[in-house]
Amino acid sequence: MNWPENTDDIEKNLLKSDALHEYILKTNVFPREHEQLKELREATEKHPMGLMGVPPEEGQLLSIILKTLNAKNTLEVGVFTGYSLLTTALALPDDAKITAIDMDKSFYEIGLPFIKKAGVEHKINFIESEAHPALDKLIQEVKEDELFDFAFVDADKNNYIHYHEKLLKLVRVGGIIAYDNTLWFGTVATEGPVDPKYPDFVGILRDDVVKLNKSLASDPRIEISQLAIGDGLTICRRVY
Repeated sequence: MNWPENTDDIEKNLLKSDALHEYILKTNVFPREHEQLKELREATEKHPMGLMGVPPEEGQLLSIILKTLNAKNTLEVGVFTGYSLLTTALALPDDAKITAIDMDKSFYEIGLPFIKKAGVEHKINFIESEAHPALDKLIQEVKEDELFDFAFVDADKNNYIHYHEKLLKLVRVGGIIAYDNTLWFGTVATEGPVDPKYPDFVGILRDDVVKLNKSLASDPRIEISQLAIGDGLTICRRVY
């Protein structure tokens, strides 16, 4: 993976107006951001791969969705430093259970001190594993009355379309599956070479994201809403 030394000019924000984005953050997001989320976000921004972090305005939306669902059993595929994971843990009741899967625990350990300080570590079951075997194991083990209320996917984009089939077996009817990065820095609507300011994987994976979007849009098993928040979030409600 070719990761540029400087990503200061790359943003997930798809709004044409930076001033409008700043207004949203300062007016609605930052004033309500939990102290530990703020500290984790700032720590993540200092990481060389900090661009992978979930934007705070997206975290705010996820929190509302989780509370509206009355979710108590959730699944996260791809954790990185854990901003979305901490957002979920703060939104769920004290007896909730979050299953978090990531192949690299070292990233999770960056966020762990903030998770502990927030007092929500007991809700999280972290599984260090590639997603496919971990999901297959869950499919074998989870009983019908233990299906997940919500799943958030922020992992390897080329496998989203494969994860979808597994997640439909793990998330209950009426539950939500949310896929991050589905507008892929806005490149899904462009043709030709991707701007070289982006890491090389953006161009490499663009077709995979486009293929996923077409597949989700035509899947009768779900209702969907694709939002231009961050660099795209697709919310899928399982119908059957």
